[in-house]
Amino acid sequence: MAALDRWERRLVAIAHVIPYFVLTVTTVLYSVFSQQPVAQRWFTYGVVACCFAWMAWWFTLHPGWRNRPRLMAVFIGGMVVFYAVLGMQEHWFGVVSYALYVYASEVLRGRWMFIVVALTAVLAALSLFGGYPVDAQAAFWLLLVVFVVLACTFTYVGHVTTEQARLRKELLEENEGLHAQLLVQAHEAGVQDERHRMAGEIHDTLAQGLAGIITQLSAATGSDWERRVAVAAELARSNLAEARRSVHALQPPALDSAALHEALDDVASGWSKHNGVPVSVTLTGAVREMHPEVEVALLRTAQEALANVAKHASASRVGLTLSYMEDVVTLDVRDDGVGFDLARPSDGFGLPAMRHRVHRLSGALFVESEPGAGTAISARVPA
Repeated sequence: MAALDRWERRLVAIAHVIPYFVLTVTTVLYSVFSQQPVAQRWFTYGVVACCFAWMAWWFTLHPGWRNRPRLMAVFIGGMVVFYAVLGMQEHWFGVVSYALYVYASEVLRGRWMFIVVALTAVLAALSLFGGYPVDAQAAFWLLLVVFVVLACTFTYVGHVTTEQARLRKELLEENEGLHAQLLVQAHEAGVQDERHRMAGEIHDTLAQGLAGIITQLSAATGSDWERRVAVAAELARSNLAEARRSVHALQPPALDSAALHEALDDVASGWSKHNGVPVSVTLTGAVREMHPEVEVALLRTAQEALANVAKHASASRVGLTLSYMEDVVTLDVRDDGVGFDLARPSDGFGLPAMRHRVHRLSGALFVESEPGAGTAISARVPA
């Protein structure tokens, strides 16, 4: 876009220099080839000098005036007068019509642009014939029509091209603005997503680990305190490793060298060992490799669901089912615990964390429960 702007500015600058160049060249040609008397020449030179000053004052030195229609009407009117005087003095100055075409196309709009262009074409034809001819009237009118038609046609084409270029530039600027806005939104979404990830990881690792450690130490008695302390120490070491992995956005250790269903077996057996509740893991469908984020989300969902069972359900058994289907994979976690009322608001982080993990992958989380009838959680994500 910057390169386009530079080229556009250069072309505009060149277009603004051309009227001076054309007037200078035609004046030189007039000086070399004209047979007019000296007095008439000096008059012509005076008009040329006034024309130079007129262009410099009204257009070049005051660029802010170009957007003021009344001032530009005065400027264009003066240019028409100068061109008419010079063209009638000597046909060499007929080329100066180019300057009028440039100025009219830039500072006039609508019908006034075409009126001035047509008038300039008429003056160019008169200049070529040295005024209105008495003998070659047919040739004059034919040439006049050709001049007017060509001048108006090229002016219209140039106007349309300029407008299209302006619209393209506005669209490019708008696209750049939208692109910048999308980048900002993507950055903000990434920051928010990372916050959710870290919150979920902290909840799934540190919070659950600390809760397990507190449970083990609180339940310790004189007869089994050594076993309880050993389990608490094991939980502390495991969750310290999980916390480090969460900071570096690494996958859980259970998935380092095992498939998802094997990792679920390990998580379920470890949870059953610590909580004394039997857990069954069932696998259906053909096992296939999935994206790591899908596996992490399902494993974390299973961990969170089991943690909720340990804290709230008072269940006597739990069942995990991992189902590989054609285009989705489903994880179901069911318990026969006390259940809860779905209509009652909860301030816990567990279910929102699971839902956020699954929704990030364009999946869905379903929860079924009622008091005294246990709880069923189903996470479904595209595979």
